[in-house]
Amino acid sequence: MEPWPEANGAAWERALKEIETADLGDGLPIVPPTADRVRQMLTANGVDPEAVVCQLAPLFAPATWQDIAINAVMAGCRPDYLPLVAAAIDALAEPEFNLIGIATTTGSASTLVIVNGPIVQRIGMNTGANALGPGNRANATIGRAVRLVLQNVGGARSGEIDMATLGQPAKFTFCMAESESTSPWSPLHVDRGFTASDSVVTVVGNSGIVEVVDSSSTSAEALAQTFAQSMLIAGTLGGGGLLGGGEPLLVLPPEQAVLLAEVGCSKARFKALVWERAVFPLEQLSPPIRDHVIERRRIENVADVHAPLRVAAKSDDIMIVVAGGVGIKAAYIPTWGGSTRAVSRRVRGA
Repeated sequence: MEPWPEANGAAWERALKEIETADLGDGLPIVPPTADRVRQMLTANGVDPEAVVCQLAPLFAPATWQDIAINAVMAGCRPDYLPLVAAAIDALAEPEFNLIGIATTTGSASTLVIVNGPIVQRIGMNTGANALGPGNRANATIGRAVRLVLQNVGGARSGEIDMATLGQPAKFTFCMAESESTSPWSPLHVDRGFTASDSVVTVVGNSGIVEVVDSSSTSAEALAQTFAQSMLIAGTLGGGGLLGGGEPLLVLPPEQAVLLAEVGCSKARFKALVWERAVFPLEQLSPPIRDHVIERRRIENVADVHAPLRVAAKSDDIMIVVAGGVGIKAAYIPTWGGSTRAVSRRVRGA
């Protein structure tokens, strides 16, 4: 790797300092959003810089194409990533996602962007080994750009409006793509009403990742038991007497998905098997939390205030995405314990 030319070094360092002083970054080095870089990104996509994509919480400020392009440049995006970033931002603005709650909570909520369709291969996203980790420019910078837009346009700055007690690494970037070619099932965007040829982003309000490892189970029922038990975390208690917020995401590696398909288990069936087993009796909660749940249920006129907690209201609320490389390491990604629902958007021009 060649060093940065000395003629540009001083200007580069000055730009980084100015961005840091203005609190426009995320703590990592930023690509200075020069007029030329932003113009190239906008021109490549044929968009009106001043056109408003959406009103973005928590400040409910207008997010224009130029705003999004500036932050995409700072994140290190290529021009062909811009429509995907804009689609994700537009999805986040939908009321059911509850961005104002996710952006201001003291919890560790962050935004996960899931990408499906032809655009995944076109821009070279990673769907295989380390699918949720580093190493791929598109995965890394798209998620980072979304976060920077939320901060610099929506106003979710750490310690000011974003009041997360601890936060999580996913607040830097969290973007993945489904491995549709290795999955035996229909992909997420088709499950959500789009066609296979559509390029789609789905945004999820998440609160972390739990690794799920089961190299012994060979039946759908046994594997479902492992996933269900991995999802029963009292500390993720969400609204409505649910664990994890009620719309949990399971990321299965191809080997596990193929195993399930080979024993005749569909995606819908596996969701049902997990849901049936992911039950948390109230008596296993600490007495103060148990009393709180029961009292809240009484106020809400719930028929059975002593009913066990579940991970979702119904099995179809569980989302499943196939991604990853060799191995049987899966993940449970609980949704934020507040009120939030996943939202999908078709990518412009894709």
